[in-house]
Amino acid sequence: MKRNLNQKLIDLIEYYNLANINLLLSEDSLKRGADDTTAMLSGTKLQKLQKLKNKIHNIKNCELKKSATNLVFGDGNINAKIMIIGEGPGAQEDAAGIPFVGRAGKLLDKMLNAIQLDRSKVYISNVVNYRPPENRRPTEIEIKRYLPYLKNHIEIINPKILVLLGSTALNTLIGNEIVISKARGKWIQKEIGKIKPWIIASFHPAFLMRQPEQKKLAWIDLKMIRDKSKILKI
Repeated sequence: MKRNLNQKLIDLIEYYNLANINLLLSEDSLKRGADDTTAMLSGTKLQKLQKLKNKIHNIKNCELKKSATNLVFGDGNINAKIMIIGEGPGAQEDAAGIPFVGRAGKLLDKMLNAIQLDRSKVYISNVVNYRPPENRRPTEIEIKRYLPYLKNHIEIINPKILVLLGSTALNTLIGNEIVISKARGKWIQKEIGKIKPWIIASFHPAFLMRQPEQKKLAWIDLKMIRDKSKILKI
């Protein structure tokens, strides 16, 4: 039985590689009980993610897609209960096809580590999946075009906690009238499709690199995420 289970895990990992979906499995996730492993091996969530990725890949007449190198879909554990949404890929993310791998991504990793999290325990994506030219902010038209895919992405992952990094993610999912400096550090619950996660906004790591004095506020937000995770037992 153990041998069969290990082989299934190997097959699953190979399938992820073929599907080109970036999944990080921690040792803990590999050692979970049979019920959790069976659920993971069902493939339902993976199939939905692959279908969504194909839909985004097949978008027609998209200016972002024309100028980008790679589709940047997501990274992390697809069974994570914490999902993080940024703005869009930068140059290094575009080259690698993975979100948050540049300087801002390294800072994000440090921020997560500060509350005993890493990419094996969260799932990361962006508002748009292709790099805007010159790293500009996505236009309203681009955001509206990708919004249905973003909501579908969130619904598939089904997080208990949704972290919105920066004003673009905040405005896209909560509302344009909200300012990140006033909205950060507050919990709200909002329906996204059929799910209703707890949502918190914080500063984007790229902003924190430009305004390092704001890191103290970001640390408050991180501690709120840590404490909420304990309350929700995730």
